[in-house]
Amino acid sequence: MQVNRLFEIIYILLSKKTVTAKELAEHFSMSQRTIYRDLDTLSLAGIPIYTEKGKGGGIRLLPGFVLNKSLLSEAEQNEILSALQGLSAVKTVDTESVLKKLSTIFNKSATNWLEVDFSDWSYQNGGKFNALKTAILEQRIAEFDYYSTYSGETHRRIEPIQLWFKSRAWYVKGFCLTRQEVRLFKLSRVKHLTVSGEHFEKRDLLADPTNLSLGERQKQEVALKLKIAPEMAYRVMDEFDGCETAKLPDGSFIVSVTWPEDDWVYGTILSYGGYIEVLEPEHIREIIKEKAEKIVKTYL
Repeated sequence: MQVNRLFEIIYILLSKKTVTAKELAEHFSMSQRTIYRDLDTLSLAGIPIYTEKGKGGGIRLLPGFVLNKSLLSEAEQNEILSALQGLSAVKTVDTESVLKKLSTIFNKSATNWLEVDFSDWSYQNGGKFNALKTAILEQRIAEFDYYSTYSGETHRRIEPIQLWFKSRAWYVKGFCLTRQEVRLFKLSRVKHLTVSGEHFEKRDLLADPTNLSLGERQKQEVALKLKIAPEMAYRVMDEFDGCETAKLPDGSFIVSVTWPEDDWVYGTILSYGGYIEVLEPEHIREIIKEKAEKIVKTYL
């Protein structure tokens, strides 16, 4: 398409400064005559292109030219570059290339304002992330085996909607064709993922995130009151930022938090060992007691 070729010619001139008609013709697999017609079209559109003959000559743009100076404000250009820089931090495909091109077009370097290290995700879920991104953008049905807390292994077909990063883990939000409702699936539990050639029509699904089902069923929330020893102060800072927290004279903490009740909650509490006590509710105290007794019996 000529429009795309014209845009790329401008990008090449911005990045290489000087190029010959022969080089452009070889790059686009076009005749030099076609390239000169494209250059005439750009000149008529107000792009300041000029040519120099002889050794060291070629096709150039006037110094200081910025393609879209009249289209986007300085603030808008910075916002675009900052947003792309944020995307590049999570290693989305082709973001670096787009960032480089727009930086050249805007005639400014992108400030590296964000660095994110998702090492575990990058190695374990990177392929899933990119496959699901493709499925979302192209509106293609995704299939996978899912390991649920409640139902074990099940096979799912979903119309993917969004990728989420929440509570230190990646999830895919999608309309589950098996359960006929919006569900949230943890990527680490997704196995044998395939993106089919079957397309779907986008649904009007403005689901309230608080009503999403995680895997098999809606999880009930439980209000917890915890007493945590001073030795775990760093974990209190890490894991309960923004929660209702009170520090006692002896250095321990009383923390009030509401979590979905499941094995993750029990495991998190048990991971504190003897440095935590569940004050409320009573049924969680009993569950933790039973699980702790089971652990002790394992080592007898």
